[in-house]
Amino acid sequence: MLKTLLISFLLTLASSTPFPRTTTTTPQKATCLLKPDPSASPAINGTVDLTRTETGLHLKLFIQGLSPGEHGFHVHTFGSIFPNCTAAGDHFNPDNTTHGAPTDSVRHAGDLGNIVANEFGVVDAEIVDSVIALDGKYSIIGRSFVVHANRDDLGRGNAPTSKTTGNSGPRVACGVIGIAKS
Repeated sequence: MLKTLLISFLLTLASSTPFPRTTTTTPQKATCLLKPDPSASPAINGTVDLTRTETGLHLKLFIQGLSPGEHGFHVHTFGSIFPNCTAAGDHFNPDNTTHGAPTDSVRHAGDLGNIVANEFGVVDAEIVDSVIALDGKYSIIGRSFVVHANRDDLGRGNAPTSKTTGNSGPRVACGVIGIAKS
């Protein structure tokens, strides 16, 4: 009898004691530190800061060390960048579509078009994209940003790689996208 009372008391106590509960909230911010691919100029580095907004995902880019001109900029599937940027895999493409421009209705989710480095090799730009997200099917958390050596032809070129990579050339910088403190 005493044993039964003790067990009942402990069960009652355990069920009424408030334990901290883990709540899952949707990330509001993310960040990415870009580093050079080992085959590229070691001077390439930068950051991409991301914020969820009502109009889409807002990206603030600051990258230096690039050659002046346009460079393809994409989200790639994997959050692995070692031993080099090719470990990031193909463009993030959950809908299995062809490559396109950020404004095209048919595009990879990771197709963010071109960024432009000024005469000093610096990109200081902002992008707002309505496809990629910080949660759900189009979440880019744990994936990678990749900067390419050449201009992205947005899937409109005649090169064999136009419909898959935008013929944007080798990967010169990359970094893994992670949740940032809000």
